[in-house]
Amino acid sequence: MIDLSVQPAALARAVQRARERNIIIPTFRQQRDPRLIPAAVVSKLRNIGLWEIDPLNLFRITWHNEPVPQGGGFGGVNLMEFPPALTGVEARIVALIGQWFPTGAHKVGAAFGCLVPRLVTGQFDPTTQKAVWPSTGNYCRGGAYDSALLGCPSVAILPEKMSRERFEWLAAVAGEIIKTPGSESNVKEIFDKCCELRASGEDLVIFNQFDEFGNYLWHYEVTGAAMMAVLERILGPRDKFRGLVAATGSGGTLACGDYLKRQFPHSKIAAAEALQCPTLLQNGFGAHRIEGIGDKHVPWIHNTKNTDMIIALDDETPVSLIRLFNEPAGRKYLVSRGVSEAVVNGLHQLGISGAGNLAGAIKFAKYYELGANDIVLTVLTDSMEMYASRLGELTEERGEFTAADAAAVYAQHLQGLTTDNLEELTYYGRKRIHNLKYFTWVEQQGKTYAEIQAQWYNDDYWESIPPCVAEIDALIDAFNDRTGLLRGL
Repeated sequence: MIDLSVQPAALARAVQRARERNIIIPTFRQQRDPRLIPAAVVSKLRNIGLWEIDPLNLFRITWHNEPVPQGGGFGGVNLMEFPPALTGVEARIVALIGQWFPTGAHKVGAAFGCLVPRLVTGQFDPTTQKAVWPSTGNYCRGGAYDSALLGCPSVAILPEKMSRERFEWLAAVAGEIIKTPGSESNVKEIFDKCCELRASGEDLVIFNQFDEFGNYLWHYEVTGAAMMAVLERILGPRDKFRGLVAATGSGGTLACGDYLKRQFPHSKIAAAEALQCPTLLQNGFGAHRIEGIGDKHVPWIHNTKNTDMIIALDDETPVSLIRLFNEPAGRKYLVSRGVSEAVVNGLHQLGISGAGNLAGAIKFAKYYELGANDIVLTVLTDSMEMYASRLGELTEERGEFTAADAAAVYAQHLQGLTTDNLEELTYYGRKRIHNLKYFTWVEQQGKTYAEIQAQWYNDDYWESIPPCVAEIDALIDAFNDRTGLLRGL
């Protein structure tokens, strides 16, 4: 599923381009454990900002970055634990923080996972080909970032109604921006644009995060290992890891749940989506406001056979929560309810989808009646850096956020969350969701009937993906050896 056949001529050109632009590619094992990064790289990073378009920032595609915007090193995984005073449940809900990646979102890791296998095999030639990054926001920013490092033309594709901050950032980095009709849930329009570009005859490579197993592999190996490191750090002698809750999105992040299930076979994976577009829950459709999670299809790389629960979230919940977490009246109210100032001061690290993941984790904890020794993990993909304009729009639409508003949001969208609009999946519940892949991927996108059947009936299908990482790392090492840049540090 990850083609690692080598094209020597194109590979030679890619090596030369990397040499010219001082690009050293980190291995997956270095992203998992930055202690393996050469000391000379770590030293040079002391003078580089986290968001700078600098080749050495590829080594910051890790969950272990020091949480500072300039010159940071590496340490433990960045995490945030949400106390019962905020969540209304006794269970320990812990989130990995995606803000401290280059571009401010962990999706730069998914872009790396899709690009690098093709780069180090010569299947993508940055000297002649254009890189196309279909996305609902953060992934195409990661792809544009990688393309800028390589000095190759890039195309960022995303819905026209995504937040203003995304487009402003892309305008300075991406070679071309294509705005497709609609908003977050209009993924088919993105796929249609990809088909149009593919038929144009232009020499390009489409890195489709929804069907590229490099996305799955990066999250399995890097995010999964980061979550394991968090559990090793926080699990007490009586604690139990109960499960992962994450929005479906491209299906990539859910792969870390597959990793965790191998370590904790009784843990669960819960996939969250918007109630306004209940594709997994009800085979439904619609539009919603939880930016970054995609809808109206099942990603090809989503291992539905390993998914235990579907949680549908009213999009009003995360939209209201970002006001509660960031407006002065909301922050003051949370402190009055016993939430520590330290926690309140960190709530800007939740973007809209992060607030949705938190709500999903609360519903998960309530459904399974989890207690103080139960741990639930989730992910904060990005932060409010991408959504300041949304706060302004909400104020213009609804007026100033007052103490009364804060009390209402806290009561309804945190303490008042219930176990409605979710489904604990049976074997056939999982198969129902898997079968939805047919309409997007076989009928529209050219996947085969044999492969969709293999995804469900052949256990080796999913188990064959993680071992690819050793071969990819070997190819990365060989690529770096050919550039000679490591020897020159």
